[in-house]
Amino acid sequence: MSATVTRVFDAPREELWKFFTEPEYFATWFGTPPFTTPVSTVSMDVRPGGEFRSTMVHETDGTELPFAGTFREVVEPERIVQELRNPADPSDTNVETFTTTLRDLGDGKTEVTYHQVGHMPADEYGRVEEGVNGFFDRLAEQLARS
Repeated sequence: MSATVTRVFDAPREELWKFFTEPEYFATWFGTPPFTTPVSTVSMDVRPGGEFRSTMVHETDGTELPFAGTFREVVEPERIVQELRNPADPSDTNVETFTTTLRDLGDGKTEVTYHQVGHMPADEYGRVEEGVNGFFDRLAEQLARS
């Protein structure tokens, strides 16, 4: 099973690239209320084989949702392939692979396609699409402010 979300943003591809690869930008949009991602929890070694980590934190009860994985492919500024693993169990061999593609549409617009495939139950991918759409809403808000 898989999930795919495509959105057109009113921003040049190079600007969007920063929001996917630099912790201080990434933390501004990764999470949907009541979850936010403190920049202090984000680390990114953006190169093939490099690791990434981030933790979404519930604003009221402090519940943490950690994310960890590896960059598999990095083609600046157009494509990132990452593998997400279970941060609580490094021996878990079930990984989710997600690909983010940034396509320059000209006139300062960029189409972003997020595609995730892996081993989750089918109904989970609907929730992934819902979550990514929420993330992309926050990303659009951040871009409008910059």
